Amino acid sequence: MGDPLQKYLCLNDFETSARRRLPRPLFGYIAGASETNASLRYNAEDFDTYAFRPRVLRDVSGRSTRTTLLGERYDAPFGIAPMGISALMAYRGDVVLAEAAAKRRIPMIMSGSSLTRLEEVAGAAPGSWFQAYLPGEPDRIDALVDRVQCAGFQTLVLTVDTATLANRENNIRAGFSTPLRPSLRLAWQGISHPRWTIGTFLRTLVTQGVPHFENSYADRGAPIISSNIMRDFGRRDHLNWVHLERILARWPGKLVVKGVLHPDDASRVHDVGADGLIVSNHGGRQLDGTMSPISALPEIVARIGNKTTVMVDGGFRRGTGIIKALALGARFVFVGRPFLYAAVVAGGPAIRKAIDILKSEIHQDMALLGVVAIDDIDGSFVVRRDRLA
Repeated sequence: MGDPLQKYLCLNDFETSARRRLPRPLFGYIAGASETNASLRYNAEDFDTYAFRPRVLRDVSGRSTRTTLLGERYDAPFGIAPMGISALMAYRGDVVLAEAAAKRRIPMIMSGSSLTRLEEVAGAAPGSWFQAYLPGEPDRIDALVDRVQCAGFQTLVLTVDTATLANRENNIRAGFSTPLRPSLRLAWQGISHPRWTIGTFLRTLVTQGVPHFENSYADRGAPIISSNIMRDFGRRDHLNWVHLERILARWPGKLVVKGVLHPDDASRVHDVGADGLIVSNHGGRQLDGTMSPISALPEIVARIGNKTTVMVDGGFRRGTGIIKALALGARFVFVGRPFLYAAVVAGGPAIRKAIDILKSEIHQDMALLGVVAIDDIDGSFVVRRDRLA
């Protein structure tokens, strides 16, 4: 009997299988974005803005995908982006993502909208990062920051592009809400997707109980299924630069700011002393029509250079996309949805397979580009296609 994962040749193949296995509301939550999905489209399309300009007759036999990020050595220049409610999509989703990343020696960022206690993930994969959604309330900020520190995380990621809930009407049309509201429509989705219902949902209820939002704040949040409880999103519209300075003064580890697209904001992130920033439009899930991170990246890099570590996420599916981001000045790339789709397909083994696919693509692409080290990839290897005419 052959390897059941052998048929997966690229990251998009996992999405195809996950669509069949997940109830429609859950797949819609992962795949969709806000309003017209314009930003989501930009994320995919804007890689075509740039074309490669390879070098030839270079000895690339000793090439390596290893790189250093924020003082840590990793086996590839990409990691797993934070994704909320992963444990509803795949059994113990946050843990299996973190463990797979640790086994492949890449970082995984745990989402603040997770259904697994952050202490459990820190214990299972100590090198993981934690991403927080913080309200503009100093006492709640302090309490969560202290909890993350006590759990043993060394890197805190503050997401700053969620001042209010986005208009995700696609979720409503698909029947998704947080918490999920029991209904005949939702029940039918469970009945018609028995593999997910038995292997993820019922298995979780038996072993873990009803999942709750565990890490939005220092205290436990709302259950994932409820007919009358509202999820507390806090006063995120109050969050400002003063709060970031407060977090920096309190947090002893590395601090990364996620959700930066404007070079002026990038400069200020550097000025206040953050260790890094992630150029991101939240996977197209916030302000519809927002520019893609790959388009925002060059101007941000031009503004702050190497003064603050610049990372990026949004729309990455291929090794070629990652190499384009590195050539445009990013130090590292984070990939989200494809790894969650892999978790849905077959848990840890599928996630590791997806990591191996992406790493193998980069290794191959480096040879064809004519480089032997990640640090050798620079702007000389890419050109804007609109300037070729």
